[in-house]
This record gives sequence, structure tokens and C-alpha cells, in this order.
Amino acid sequence: MSDNENKENAATPETSTHFIEDIIDADLAAGKNDGRVATRFPPEPNGYLHIGHAKSICLNFGLAQKYGGTCNLRFDDTNPATEDVEYIDAIQEDVRWLGFDWGDRLYYASDYFEQMYEYALVLIRAGKAYVEALSVEEIREYRGNFTTPGRESPWRDRPVAENLDLFARMRKGEFKDGELCLRARIDMQSPNMNLRDPVMYRIRHAHHHRTQDDWCIYPMYDWAHGLEDAIEGITHSLCTLEFENHRPLYDWFLEQLPIHRPQQIEFARLNLSYTVMSKRRLLKLVEQQLVTGWDDPRMPTITGMRRRGYSPAALRRFAERVGLARRDGIVDMALLEHTVREDLNETTPRVMAVLNPLKVTIENYPEGEEEFFEAPLHPEKPEFGTRQLPFSRHLYIERDDFREDPPKKWHRLSPGAEIRLRYACLIRCNEVIKDASGEVVELKCTFDPDSRGGNAPDGRRVRGTSHWVSATHALPARVRLYDRLFRVENPLKTEEGGDFVDNLNPQSLEELRDCRVEPYLATLAPEARVQFERLGYFVADRHEFRPDDMVFNRAVSLRDSWARIERSQPTGPSSANRGQRRAAEKQGAQPSAPAPAAKTETKPQAAAPAASPAEITIDDFARLDLRVGVVVAASEVAGAKKLLQLQVDIGEARPRQIMAGIRARYDDPSQLVGKKVIVVANLKPRQMKFGLSEGMLLAGASEDGTRLELAELSGDILPGDTVA
Repeated sequence: MSDNENKENAATPETSTHFIEDIIDADLAAGKNDGRVATRFPPEPNGYLHIGHAKSICLNFGLAQKYGGTCNLRFDDTNPATEDVEYIDAIQEDVRWLGFDWGDRLYYASDYFEQMYEYALVLIRAGKAYVEALSVEEIREYRGNFTTPGRESPWRDRPVAENLDLFARMRKGEFKDGELCLRARIDMQSPNMNLRDPVMYRIRHAHHHRTQDDWCIYPMYDWAHGLEDAIEGITHSLCTLEFENHRPLYDWFLEQLPIHRPQQIEFARLNLSYTVMSKRRLLKLVEQQLVTGWDDPRMPTITGMRRRGYSPAALRRFAERVGLARRDGIVDMALLEHTVREDLNETTPRVMAVLNPLKVTIENYPEGEEEFFEAPLHPEKPEFGTRQLPFSRHLYIERDDFREDPPKKWHRLSPGAEIRLRYACLIRCNEVIKDASGEVVELKCTFDPDSRGGNAPDGRRVRGTSHWVSATHALPARVRLYDRLFRVENPLKTEEGGDFVDNLNPQSLEELRDCRVEPYLATLAPEARVQFERLGYFVADRHEFRPDDMVFNRAVSLRDSWARIERSQPTGPSSANRGQRRAAEKQGAQPSAPAPAAKTETKPQAAAPAASPAEITIDDFARLDLRVGVVVAASEVAGAKKLLQLQVDIGEARPRQIMAGIRARYDDPSQLVGKKVIVVANLKPRQMKFGLSEGMLLAGASEDGTRLELAELSGDILPGDTVA
């Protein structure tokens, strides 16, 4: 599918709304901002974008699309020492690839340097900013900390005229880097550290990619951020939660100036297991050559995921699924992988490739002859068309599809056994040829001439099916098998004195150089995505693929084998997500529904059989808002034999009252107090016979299946944290 096709419905809104849409709806109903909705995506050009940025891109551009508004792409280029045109070009390419377009609304913070300078003069003239001569270390010391109030700088009361003169001379380049700076004059006693006379400008004699050497003073992010939004007329300034404590500072700056006041709204950033989402850490991986670059398919960067074979539609769908929250949480990598599988299952043609070839000779097929079998490119989508599979006397099958001494219930090829070659015929293994070292190098087989197409003419049951290619017609290819970059859920959790790179997964890449693929694959273009039947989803490498030198990258396997591997290689304490991942493997790689088992700190419960689509789909489950709750009170309900009345703190202004049918399990309600539980927080409150219930608790069967157990959590988590 082309990128243009992927752009269709780039941000189709969900039928339900999230809290930011609720805010916008209320603003529109009140006539605020003259009915305008204006958002922006404001990256710093100091690195490549990652999947967390993809969530923000989908949010900001998606809201503009939904409400008929505008979304600016603005580069916050206020730190020339770390910025590069390479990053600017890459960011624009990523946004377009995801399916969004900013039209003529491309801006840079540097567009406003002169205007910001004039606004700084307004504050100086009003006595609300001053030129500071303390060093960086002294400023830090004078600020104090969360338990110690700050001290006023000896330069805080410098006369206005002197401040104006020094600031002008700073701009002219009369001072060295770090010799002076401009600070806001707010409150050195404020409990909010951001309000303790923050730095607005610092001196930096550095070449800027746009303004060249016109400036040697550059605005700090906290000063520039709100001004940029105000100048552009942004109505809803969407930021991640780490900027929540900065909002009072942004508001203070804007209150001092005759300028538009955007509304800042914070949401939880995307945190993904088995990876890191910090540009600084990603840059370390690149600089230390622990990966091949920013577009290494193991990286969580947008360009890396693109090269791995993830589609724009899959990333947009993932952004919708994880939704928006007001508290930080961690999303399991399994949900992303499931979303990718789901997308590629619908959109990719099926082809055959043999990654570890084992030669098969069909002894009763004439030497030099060939024939072709017609095979669908997608068994459930006839509109994809068909391709011709060449067949000859010499074939290759996957080495793993043969066992000389097969175990019980082995349904693939072995001496004397019969299997089906997909779309072709039935073959039987008659002889095994080995080399001097004892390795199997060839299988002598016969085929049933009456079984062309793969069906037994006499109706005999042949249970095993293998993929294959004709050795005479097959083309060579290199295949890279990618896995998760880190071997643990939280790479930042290390032994004392350790580093996150210590948790890199040494098996994250395996390159196979002697693969064989069917001829159809030579017709592909770079970035074409396909399913190698029985093996996984792959993409033609966007940089290296050529018809005469084919290179494929595995996007994702057909089944989630990671959980099974992890069980044999323990990596530390369990988390709320581990039950979800193991349940996914139990259900045959549908790893999206969060299904924590009781006592998730210890052994997870076995997952229930997967529900049929008629009962519940992954989309239904993904809409649940699962939160950490702490039981603060529990009591019996008079007249109710099964119910307990719980008061559960989920990080809101007051605890929620939840009626739970768990009295038979917890005959002493007081034992529930203090337990960390999982609350379905977005259910409509229900007025029951014995009182209002404002949510539901997740529970499951005990290990022996004899009783009900609440799904409990442990560890450093807070009421209201997201369980994803």
C-alpha cells in the first residue's frame, strides 16, 4: 500500500471523546477563541522523533482535523549548539509519512527572536527582569531547593537603566558565554522552583542554522514556549505532564504582556516497555554505535519503525488505542506489536521465503521440467490478485520443517512421512542424505501426481503443511530478524553503578545471508511490506533493497515468542503488564488486552481462552481506562449477601465508592484496606439497590481455580497511575 493510501483517514476520530476533546467542546460551546481551534506540534530539532512524538503528532493534527482548525509545525530552535538541519528535514519527513500536512504553517522559534527581545525589554522597563552576574553554579546555589527557600541575587535590584544597557550590550556580543544572563524577577521564596527568578536569556556565541551569527543571546525554553504559542494564536497548547509545574511560569510571563493567552493542557507522555524514550539516551546508542543509526529498525524512532516495516496506519491506530491520560503509565510493547500484526495482516500480500534452506529432490518429477501453481496473494482478499509459483524437481524447504527423529505430535516432514507443499502437492520423504559431518544436506522425496493443488485424491488426511520454493527459480536474499532492543521491561532499572546499555538484548538482531525467496519478490519496491508465510511480516529495506540484491527486515513475528523465551530467562520482578503479555502468548499472539492476574507481583494466572470477536474485540478492551486504586475503606453492605462497599482512591479529589461482589472471598473486609487494585475507571456510574457504584475492580480465578482473587499490584506506583 502506498504512503498516499495510508494518508487516507489519517486521524479518524473515535466515537468516544477524551478529556482534551471535552475541554475543546466546552470552549466551543462557550464561544471561546471565537470558535477557533488552533494547535501546534513544536519539536526541538536536536534529534529524531520517536513513537512518543508520534502520539503527540496524531493528537495535535488529529484535533485540528476533527474540529476544522489548524495545526502548526514549529521548530523550537533556541539552542543552536544541539540543533542540526538534518533533524529538521527528518522531522518534516516523519510528520508527512505519518499522514499529516501542515500546509503553509511551518514556523520556527527563531522567526520571533526580535519580537521576544522586545518583550524582554518590556519586562526590564517594568522592573520585572534584571541582568544577572552570578555564575551558573552560584545561581543554582541561590535558588535553594524544595526544602530550602531561595536567596535574592545581589544584582536583583540593579537599576532599570543599567539593566537595559547591559542587555543591549549582551546582544551586541560584548560579553563572554556565561558572563551575564537575563532573569525574571518573580519570587525567590516560591514553593514552585520554576518561579524562583528563572533565566530568560543566556549568552551563547554559536552559529545558528537560520539566523547565522545575527544573535549571540538566545531565549530559554520557558521564556520562548509561551510566547511562541501566543504569537501564533494557539488556542490549546498541549504538553506532556513534565511541563505541568512550568505552567504557572508561562502564565506569569504572558500576564506581564499585552498578548494572547493560550490554554495549556497537560497529558501523560507515552512510556513503552523494553525501550527508552529519551533523545539523550537514544543519541548515546547512536554515538556509541550500539545501533546502526537513528533509523536502526530496533530503535523506537519513527524512522526506525518505518524501516522495520511498521506502517503509518499502525502507528496512528496505536496512538488511538493507548489514548490519553492525566497520569503517567507504561504501555506494554506487546500492544504495539499486536497493533502492527493486526494492520499488516489486513494489508500485506502473502509470499513464500525459506530462511534456512534444506534441499529437497522430487525423484519422480522429470529433470528439466517445470510447472506453475497459481497462488493467492491474500487468501481472504481476492482483490489482491494471484501470482504464479514455479515448481521443479529441486526444491527448498525450511530446515526446521524436518526432523530425522521426530518427537510425538510432529506433523511436518520426517523419514517416511507425508506433508503438503502449500498450493502445490503432497510429498513423502524416502531418503535422508548427510555430509561427512553428519549434517542433513538433502532429502530424497516423491510426490503424488494426483495431488496437484495440495489435496489428496483419495481423501487421506495429511496434517502437515510446509512452505517451499523451487531451487531452480528461487532468488537469493538477506533477511534480518529483529527483536526487542532491550532484554528487560524497564531498561533504566540497573544494578548499582550500572548503565541502561547493560540491559541491551544481545539477540536483538540476527542476519541470515543465504535465504531463498520466490521470484515474485523481485517485483517489489523498497518499503513494500509482505508476509512470509508461516514466518512473519517483513519489509523490503528502504535503503538497501534492490531486485538483484534483496534485503528484508522482519517487522514482527506471526506469534509472540518473547513471553515464552522470557519465562525461561527470568529478568526480575513482575509488573502489572507481565500478566497481559503472558495472556497474549497463551491466546496465540493477540497481546493487547491488559489481563493482569491476581497477585501480579508473583506468578501470573493462566489466561482465559481468547474471547470470540462476537463477545469482545481488542478495540473494546483498549477503550477501558484501567487505573491503580488503593482501598481506603471497606465494609459489608447490610442486606446484601455478596457485596462489599469499598472506598477506593484513584488519584481524584475524593475516593470512589465501588460495590464489589467479593464478600464470599473476603469475609473480613478490613483485610482489603491498603491493597493496590486495578479499577475500570471510565464505566458509567451505576445506581444499584444498595448504593451507587462508581467503577469496577478487575479480578480473576486463583491458581487452583477454586476461588476469586482481586488483581493486585505492588511496587512504586501511585493511585491513578495508568495500567496499560
